[in-house]
Amino acid sequence: MTAPLSSWRISHIALDEDTILWRNADVEQERRVAIFDLIEENTFKPCRAAEAGHNGPYRLRLAVQDGRLALDIRDEADNPLEMLLLGLARFRRPIREYFAICDSYYQAIRKATPAEIETIDMARRGIHNEAAELLLERLEGKVETDFATARRLFTLICVLHIKG
Repeated sequence: MTAPLSSWRISHIALDEDTILWRNADVEQERRVAIFDLIEENTFKPCRAAEAGHNGPYRLRLAVQDGRLALDIRDEADNPLEMLLLGLARFRRPIREYFAICDSYYQAIRKATPAEIETIDMARRGIHNEAAELLLERLEGKVETDFATARRLFTLICVLHIKG
């Protein structure tokens, strides 16, 4: 018997607060929106846990450990299912670009014309989309997910990289 599609999802997500040194109000808002949107709608099927009969929904904790992204996947009762570690080297440039374009976007919101804001926002979405594709590629064979979930997870990965 296969699990219902609705069980292949994240029901709770947490970020390692020790990893995050500082965040401003704009970043905090991005974090809140990403988490809210992610919990409302996502697709997340960790392959090894699913093969072992753990159908979800899942609790997920994200952290950066020794330069790698740690995805601590647990069941609803908070029992550990698996820990995935992804190298972050390929994400450094997209994260740096995303921070730069977001900074420009936040500044533009305060003083730019609507056309300038739209141009910056299009560039921001482009960087975000490319990073989500990279994350999907890195998760291949480990976690089945969709593009929208990968986009929101990338936002949260960026929040973990804020150093103040």
